[in-house]
Amino acid sequence: MIFDCAVIGGGPAGLNATLVLGRSRRKTILFDDNKPRNAVTAESHGFITRDGIDPQEFKRIAQEELSRYLDVRIEKQRVRHINQENNLFQVETESGDVYSAKKIILSTGFKEVLPDIPRVKEFYGKSLFSCPFCDGWELRDRPLAVIAADDTKAIHMAKMVSNWTNDLILCTNGSKDLSPDDQEILKNNGIRLNEKKITGFIGKEGMLERIQFEDGTSVGRVGGFIAAEWKQAASFESSLEYTLNELGGIETDSWQRTKTAGVFACGDTRIAGPSQLIMAAAEGSMAAMAVNAELIEEKFNQEKQQA
Repeated sequence: MIFDCAVIGGGPAGLNATLVLGRSRRKTILFDDNKPRNAVTAESHGFITRDGIDPQEFKRIAQEELSRYLDVRIEKQRVRHINQENNLFQVETESGDVYSAKKIILSTGFKEVLPDIPRVKEFYGKSLFSCPFCDGWELRDRPLAVIAADDTKAIHMAKMVSNWTNDLILCTNGSKDLSPDDQEILKNNGIRLNEKKITGFIGKEGMLERIQFEDGTSVGRVGGFIAAEWKQAASFESSLEYTLNELGGIETDSWQRTKTAGVFACGDTRIAGPSQLIMAAAEGSMAAMAVNAELIEEKFNQEKQQA
């Protein structure tokens, strides 16, 4: 069987892309190895009608809805290789199965690269987060920290998080790159600055209590936000050619088309803005509509040539 589209990645972008394709009567295969970035997260927020939902429950509901569409197939396998042969893409999984598709949607997302601080992974997703729009409400009016070494990210994140609390400390983890002007901005807005290197986090069961510094001092905090680095989650090999933006995301046009004809990218894979479920899902919908539009045009052009 030749599929109209292969969707690589079963997060909100890939799921919504598959839904729109299924409703467009397109033979679609979705590959999902169920290793999401938000696996450490107990609740997802900011998606109307699904605010506070467990990410795995979100996925269960989505896959249940997809099962209504007979043209949709879900393969719970990891993609190992994608190659383009003539006008088709060959998708090979880790088990060695090969599937052919006319179009590809990349929705594999990204992974955070957390700072090298002892015990950080114990607290990440429970009391330390990366997105204040996703988790700021639950931490409102509490003593928080922003952990960011890069000066641009540090001042930006500190400004953002101050929207949810007036008790905020910016921890640069040993970096001393903030300009005098930026330091003045923090001071004038009641945001404290700590440039000492962090040696660890103190707390129980992922709930932060204190941040420990290299000089032996510590400060009480119940949560905070980390300015993490991002990298592509996709680990497969491919002959596909696409350009990455300055953040490491796949560049696309407004219809989610990459520079390789027939290949689209959506959601966190693009790393083009804030990371939220609802935004990723919307991009998946846009990518699916673009795929459908291309397939329709190709059909009419083929019929015109044959006439």
